[in-house]
Amino acid sequence: MRAYRQPRVLGMLFLGFSSGLPFMLVFSTLSAWLRASGIERATIGMLSWVGIVYSVKFFWAPVVDRLPLPLLHRLLGRRRSWMLLGQAGIAIGLFNMAHLQPESGHLAAVALLALLVAFASATQDIAVDAWRIEAAPAPMQGVMAAAYQLGYRIALMVAGAGALWIAADHGWRIAYLSMAACGSVGLLTTLFVPEPGPRIAAEERSQERRVVDWLSQKAHWPRSLQSIGAWFVGAVVCPFMDFFARRGAGLAVLTLAFVGSYRLADFTMGVMTNPFYLDSGFSLKEIAAIAKGFGVFMSIVGALLGGVAVARLGLHRALATGSVLVITANLLFALFALLGAKSLAGLAVVISADNVAMGMAGTALIAYLSSLTSASYTATQYALFSSMYALPGKLLMGTSGFVVDAIGYPAFFCYTAALGGPALLMLYFLVRNSPADPARRSAQ
Repeated sequence: MRAYRQPRVLGMLFLGFSSGLPFMLVFSTLSAWLRASGIERATIGMLSWVGIVYSVKFFWAPVVDRLPLPLLHRLLGRRRSWMLLGQAGIAIGLFNMAHLQPESGHLAAVALLALLVAFASATQDIAVDAWRIEAAPAPMQGVMAAAYQLGYRIALMVAGAGALWIAADHGWRIAYLSMAACGSVGLLTTLFVPEPGPRIAAEERSQERRVVDWLSQKAHWPRSLQSIGAWFVGAVVCPFMDFFARRGAGLAVLTLAFVGSYRLADFTMGVMTNPFYLDSGFSLKEIAAIAKGFGVFMSIVGALLGGVAVARLGLHRALATGSVLVITANLLFALFALLGAKSLAGLAVVISADNVAMGMAGTALIAYLSSLTSASYTATQYALFSSMYALPGKLLMGTSGFVVDAIGYPAFFCYTAALGGPALLMLYFLVRNSPADPARRSAQ
């Protein structure tokens, strides 16, 4: 417990809150706002594509990792300056969203502001991940990660259950203004936490050699092009070369395909859950209490159980268990929709199963991504993996409204359950081609 009282760990808790706050507000909570405003489900599904920004953040992760911001860099340092910029973008976007009415011709403006919030949030995530890795030594990374997860889950409750509860009593304008005010948590934390010191490792010297070799081959280029090319090789090419060199081309491609498909089921289903609750006759306060409050608490339980599963069963078995549980939870939703009864107890059961399953699967996947990441290129490779695991699901969930309109909720949830099958099949081939289960190293 003493470890959790350290200033940097407490700072990580609040930064985790700052990272988790915007996610619901451009995803699940936004879908509830739009549906309550009479927006069609197909449109809601397409607007969920703003979440794709989180899945392509590796494109600008090298910029956040290397480029100093004018003035802010000198005042705050590299990591904190980018965090502050992202947090300011989040607060501005939420503040302006609060003053719009989707049902009154402002839908396009809401979508653009949601895109701004998602981009600023993804940028903040890149900087926060880098700060977490650099601000504490390796033995403290487990505590830092735990503090981040706790802050993130608390933010999900605030931006989910809290925003819905405020909206039910005071309207969506006050709800989103309140969430914009909550963004001050991250801003203040960024101003008070220390900037981590620079690290020069042997791996960086190896990277420098690759850049020097590249420059020697391009000596005839203009100096400006050499500088741009050298930056691109060091910041972008080297991390990708390292991953493919360690895994081999075939296994690397299979690994990325598995990472991208592992959470297809719950991402595709997620955007339609709030419209499903509303269409089933549940009120905003009932959804806030059960789905966004109790449900997030159950996801914390699932995350803890996932850690136990990784330690006890091994990483590959924990991944398989999480995937099977997610498929089962989707089938429970299909059964609940088929029965058609408005039962708070039944809703609590299916939401509990779904959130425990997602928590376990998420923990197992994070452990797996950690085992894939090289210490030489932690920030860029982790941005790649964390982007890849969500991109296919977020692309597919944009069509979910059309699917529900075409086949109804029971068949839709059976369809999302079936999306979990390919990941299980790929996991089988990965296990057969992997010499050892890296769970012990991940758990340690």
